[in-house]
Amino acid sequence: MSCLGNIIWLIFGGLIASLGYIFGGLSMILTIIGIPFGIQSIKLGVANLAPFGKRVEKSPQADSLLALIFDVIWLLLFGWGIALVHLISGVLLAITIIGIPFAKQHFKLLPLALFPFRYQLVSGTDY
Repeated sequence: MSCLGNIIWLIFGGLIASLGYIFGGLSMILTIIGIPFGIQSIKLGVANLAPFGKRVEKSPQADSLLALIFDVIWLLLFGWGIALVHLISGVLLAITIIGIPFAKQHFKLLPLALFPFRYQLVSGTDY
């Protein structure tokens, strides 16, 4: 099911969203200050390519002070807008029965969009 879900996800918007994350990350990497944020944006783009069959979990460096500072900066500059797009997309998809699995993926990506230095998407069963 996860393979079919990922293929449908890519066809109906996942690929475009992933490319947006990746190109945004590449543009952030052009500045010295934006390198850590660009790397996280590219990681989000790669994670957004195939969200089915993966789960969100705390990253190993999640409790460090630097991760907290970077997450606050990310949240204020980029995260709230990205999370809002995932939230609106999830709500719109949840209206139809066919869209519910895709809405769940958008909701799963919310913590990653808000706090990319604290959470990561790893292979495994969805909870």
